[in-house]
Amino acid sequence: MNRWFKQLGLVLVVALTTAFSAVSFAQSTPAAETEGQIWSQLKAGATGETTSQGQFHNQPINTYDLRLLDVRSDWLAPGLMLALFGMIIIFVIFIKINGISKLHGGFSGKLVYRWSKFDVSIHWLGAIPCLLLILTGLVLLSGRYFFQPYIGEGMWASLVYGAKQVHDIMAIPFMIGWALMTVLWAKNQMPKMYDLKWMMVVGGYINFGPFKGKHPDAGFANAGEKMWFWAFAVFGLIISASGMLLLFPNLFEPSRELSLIALILHSISAIIICAFSIVHIFMATVMSEGGMECMVSGYCDETWASQHHNLWFDEIKANGTLKYKDQA
Repeated sequence: MNRWFKQLGLVLVVALTTAFSAVSFAQSTPAAETEGQIWSQLKAGATGETTSQGQFHNQPINTYDLRLLDVRSDWLAPGLMLALFGMIIIFVIFIKINGISKLHGGFSGKLVYRWSKFDVSIHWLGAIPCLLLILTGLVLLSGRYFFQPYIGEGMWASLVYGAKQVHDIMAIPFMIGWALMTVLWAKNQMPKMYDLKWMMVVGGYINFGPFKGKHPDAGFANAGEKMWFWAFAVFGLIISASGMLLLFPNLFEPSRELSLIALILHSISAIIICAFSIVHIFMATVMSEGGMECMVSGYCDETWASQHHNLWFDEIKANGTLKYKDQA
């Protein structure tokens, strides 16, 4: 019996010695070194096994520069806030100091045909979704940094969910409106030499100093409208393309890096379009007396046409295409 006890004790001693040796070895190998080896292997392309069937199922980590994520919080989020609220503040101050551009002699009472009903329709097809996308995009891009800290978690969750649904739904009509406007309106948006003079005197909208009373030549579209059109065309294309990748990932199966790049480009383009949109809205509704009528009925006052788009007005008078509302 004593012999069995001795053998059992010997086994316990060997087992305990082995266990202590393993622990000592593990303690002598820094965890950081082991983690560093794993990280190096993964960055070198090491793969594992998974039941996933996706395109990137064997990529266990993101290997792109994660500092791009800081761009969103440090630059893009405040950038969109400034593009929206900053431009509004600037225009309010400017109008307070400068005033608006009034029609010399007042309204004529004669409405000149400028836009077809179809043109008016596609304008609002793009404009309304654009405004909703800006507001919902503000929540999705900047909300966690500027709104979430001041509202409850439940309200924040509902706000984000609603913004995401509206953003996704409004994306399609926006892209349709963008495509139609870009294709159909480009012919009237080509730059001309007289556009330079328009820019030099800020379109005649300044009511003081050497700029006061200046009304530079302009065709169907003035230089400012052309700038807005081409910004909308170019950055609307980027927004549409990147938005499709983000909206339908299962269809396009973008890589993780491409998805991040698409998100960054989408946000930058949104900031630019937001800033231009605020300028466009203020110019149409406040700055230019009589300007809003164009995209409500498709007609503009004759005085407005001769004052702000004199070359176009002279052209339609000369070629016989001038039509008044009661003649249409």
